[in-house]
Amino acid sequence: MRVVIAVCLIAPFVAMLWVGSYAKTDPAFIGIPFFYWYQMAWVLISTVLTMIAYKLWQRDQRARSAAKGGASQ
Repeated sequence: MRVVIAVCLIAPFVAMLWVGSYAKTDPAFIGIPFFYWYQMAWVLISTVLTMIAYKLWQRDQRARSAAKGGASQ
């Protein structure tokens, strides 16, 4: 579970740090060069991935708390 959380949080960093993968102008999307719309797409993608990581973290914490017999927060 924690590996999936880590992948969700690290993926946007890897995608943005690998500049060679998106340092181009084609294909354009509604007149916007690839360089710009790719980065803007990652803003939305990283938001979704962060939400998924948060929900998975909550689920993991509840499971650990229940396994220890403690009360859930």
